[in-house]
Amino acid sequence: MSVLAESAALVATKACKPPPKATLRCDGHVKTGYGLVSSTETPPPIRVLVVQGHFLLALTIVEILEDDPGLIVFAARTGAEAVMLAEREKVAVMLTDSRLPDMTGAAVARIVKAEGPDTAIVFHSADYSESAMLDAIDAGATAYLTKDTTAERMVEVVRRVSRGEVLIPVELFSRAIRRQRNVVTRAGEHHRILADFTPRELEIMHLLAEGLDTMSMSKRLAIAPHTVEWHIRHVIEKLQVHSKLQAFIAAARLGVIHLDASHGGLEFENDNARQPARAALTA
Repeated sequence: MSVLAESAALVATKACKPPPKATLRCDGHVKTGYGLVSSTETPPPIRVLVVQGHFLLALTIVEILEDDPGLIVFAARTGAEAVMLAEREKVAVMLTDSRLPDMTGAAVARIVKAEGPDTAIVFHSADYSESAMLDAIDAGATAYLTKDTTAERMVEVVRRVSRGEVLIPVELFSRAIRRQRNVVTRAGEHHRILADFTPRELEIMHLLAEGLDTMSMSKRLAIAPHTVEWHIRHVIEKLQVHSKLQAFIAAARLGVIHLDASHGGLEFENDNARQPARAALTA
């Protein structure tokens, strides 16, 4: 029976079932599981974190995993809670949905892996697309389960990844690696392009994107008009074009400037300007 089917069955049978071993509070802070096994011959229990925004599905997954006496299960309903619990409880495995109320599963996985590199990440998602799977791999996933995965398979995967096994098809890994290489290559080319221009030339391209003429640029930058024209000539030469319009088109094509729908104009691509956003994403 798939996890979704078990979730549906849970609704119908909840009244006649004994109290579950897992208690999932509405605030998402859930902690369930068996105590430590006293026998020295028995391996220590595997600490598993379930991250699922859907209350009933989260409860079902927790109960499935709790049926295995070798697992200690925790649960979170948001990415922020997941990050906190993963760090506090030192979980070995995180089983997460790809979409959460406050962030993506990939974003959570990256943070958790950064703070605990040994944590195995398993995605459990209704998104079967290749792009979603590649995003999961990029975020550090070692297994990807679809929502029709059986309960038995889920427990098996959790146990296997906790031992260090990687259950992602080799072909998907190959595609993810190729995609990462392409991203790195494009980023490298972009930085090389930016490095070809002086800060003033980048400013000039920004002002070209705003549609300013030479006199307006002169006033904005507080420099002489002939100095503006001198910078424009250098921009045109470096872009290997023949006019201001062609320079604008070339700069946009290379990603130096781009349209910003929020104010209908063009936004200058500047690494310094992007620092606050980058810091916010990695904070």
